[in-house]
Amino acid sequence: MTSWLRSYGSVPLCVLLACMVWCAEASSTGASVCWSPSVTSCSDCLRRGPQCAWCFKEDFLDKVGPSHRCDLPGNLQKRGCGPEFLELSEIKVEVGRLTRTQVSPQHISITLRPGSEASFIVAVTQLERYPVDLYYLVDVSASMQENLDHLKTVGVALSLRMMQHTSDLWLGFGSFVDKPVSPYINVHPSKINNPCSDYEIRCRPAHGFHHVLSMTGNMSEFTRTIKRQRISGNMDTPEGGLDAMLQAAVCQDAVGWRSEAKRLLLLMTDQPSHLALDSRLAGIVVPHDGLCHLENNVYTGSTKMDHPSLGQLSEKLLENHIYSVFAVDKQRYQWYEELVRLLPGSYLGKLSLRQAPSLVDLVVDAYKRLLSEVLVSVSVEDKAVSRYWVSVSPLCPDGSTPKGWSCTGVQPNQTVYFNITIGQHSCADDGKDEDVRVIVRPVGYNESTVVRIRSKCHCRCGTTGHCHEDEQLPCQGPQDGAKQEHLLHDNTDPSRSCRASGADVDCSGRGMCVCGSCVCDQVRLGTIQGKYCEIDDFSCPYKGGLICAGQGVCVLGQCVCEDGWSGDDCGCPLSTITCFSNGLLCNGQGKCVCGKCVCDEPQRHGDFCEKCPTCQSTWQSYCKSGTCLHSFGLSQKEVSMVSYMDNASESASSGQLVRTFLSVCALTVLCGLMVVAVSRLLLLKRGRSQGVSEDGGYRCTGKDLSYIPTTNEKTVTYRRDRPPDHPLEMHIQVPKMAFGDPWQC
Repeated sequence: MTSWLRSYGSVPLCVLLACMVWCAEASSTGASVCWSPSVTSCSDCLRRGPQCAWCFKEDFLDKVGPSHRCDLPGNLQKRGCGPEFLELSEIKVEVGRLTRTQVSPQHISITLRPGSEASFIVAVTQLERYPVDLYYLVDVSASMQENLDHLKTVGVALSLRMMQHTSDLWLGFGSFVDKPVSPYINVHPSKINNPCSDYEIRCRPAHGFHHVLSMTGNMSEFTRTIKRQRISGNMDTPEGGLDAMLQAAVCQDAVGWRSEAKRLLLLMTDQPSHLALDSRLAGIVVPHDGLCHLENNVYTGSTKMDHPSLGQLSEKLLENHIYSVFAVDKQRYQWYEELVRLLPGSYLGKLSLRQAPSLVDLVVDAYKRLLSEVLVSVSVEDKAVSRYWVSVSPLCPDGSTPKGWSCTGVQPNQTVYFNITIGQHSCADDGKDEDVRVIVRPVGYNESTVVRIRSKCHCRCGTTGHCHEDEQLPCQGPQDGAKQEHLLHDNTDPSRSCRASGADVDCSGRGMCVCGSCVCDQVRLGTIQGKYCEIDDFSCPYKGGLICAGQGVCVLGQCVCEDGWSGDDCGCPLSTITCFSNGLLCNGQGKCVCGKCVCDEPQRHGDFCEKCPTCQSTWQSYCKSGTCLHSFGLSQKEVSMVSYMDNASESASSGQLVRTFLSVCALTVLCGLMVVAVSRLLLLKRGRSQGVSEDGGYRCTGKDLSYIPTTNEKTVTYRRDRPPDHPLEMHIQVPKMAFGDPWQC
């Protein structure tokens, strides 16, 4: 280990002195999380954390190097850097004017730097009565005929039920089937205009989405519109419901969504829906653009663009403040249950679609359920989403703090508070300052909070704007000067002396090359040292609470063991002295591994493989002469006794083997005889019960005579029942083999 210490002799005197000064100061205030020899600029310094500061005072510490300008503000002030010369990680939160609205505040400005974060509160208040817009989006494929009939009475019934929750209910209506292209529909000319021609029924053509009725408070007009609807038809089972939902959400002017109303989009279907990429079956590969494509109230992009993805649909529903309600048949409930989990602000109802009262109950329950849950979504601009992180902690009216981003059971006039924290990971790729827009949007609300983040990635460094980042640590002393002159004379890169043989980075990537020598980083995990910063006390295995078991050094994550030790953690001694017993290595029954005996045979155990209850004794196995026995410390008398016991044991063992063999043979023969005897008795008993005589013949009785044939042929008569006036009998001669004499009576 002394070889590692001797390498420090090549470090320049100025570096050692600087390290001594800075290490002493850091030890007085705790290890600094800001200082590092790799920090060469103000931006690098502030990127290490919001607690760090950069001193841009011109003569700070007589030009000791740029890295020493970065430290905790308190440490820098103790060394003579006044507050006016400190560039800090400025974090500001400016809240706009608070208003008595559903969402407050509505504008917030934040100043952040990489590694910093800021928190603010958004309050969401549930009002008592809202205007309600409800848009019915109905699957009009052939299987939904009965559902359309029951919808005729829904408008008035729903209006009456919703009066206790809102005094202003408006309804709209739209229909969908599927994309009108093959293989989703039959493209035969006779089927395009009338998909139901085979059934002599007049159907409307298949369509992706048809907006039929804009929002209206006239329930009679809604009922008349439903009565005019006709079914359509398609080929496959899934329908184009998600495609139609996106159009109903983004085509606000055509649908007539009111800005002040709570918006509910009700999808009614008895089949699953197509998802993104399904349209490739029809050769449609263009992704959906998320825009409105209605011409004369008909969706014109159905045959041109793919179905929207769930993420795209969720985004458009949130942007347009729309709750989604799915009314599906119970056979499809599980499919939509998985889908609803991916759509915030969605409600799924399981009901029989052919019962109008059940549908009214579903709408009312969905409205109450959705309004009682206050959920927020936070969206960051796409260009910067990877550089920021967001966390949300809600405080519900009952005082609870659930783990999610929502509160349930919220009553009218109650307020939910959301503690939102936004942090910045890094700056843009070009390193420039940027403004980022973040929107905090309560789901289903027509109000939101706009957060503008000002990302500061550059340092101002006072009025002069000079941060003194270009200073280099001067090399002092004749030895250092000679080294530099030698490097220049040989036209050699000075940093090559900071690289180990075969390395392609200076100081093992864990320090900075100064004056041809490495100054290692200071990290929280431990100490980095060595000529090339290759040694540390934290990245190698520990044993017994010591790194490398205290018998090696940690070099680039691997233990370099001292002489006499091996293993990943230097915990295995190379010496085998601890495995000897009675002059033998593991008693001759094993190998020495890491200073411990590993026995050759599994039945052996003990520290020296000396224990084996099923084995011969060690003397018997390895001592074939009196000399060997004497090596175990036995006297001549004991040696003679051992020899006598061994001979007697061998004789007894041989006799025992013979007796065992004979006993097994006798027992086998006896068992065989018993089995034969028992089998014979059973056969005789069975033969008597069946009339077999002792000589093997058949004993004839009076009853048996009618069953024993006396000729080689037998006549069998079969009778087949027929009507009484046509009886029928058949006589068949069946030849038989001759019976033996014992069977004749």
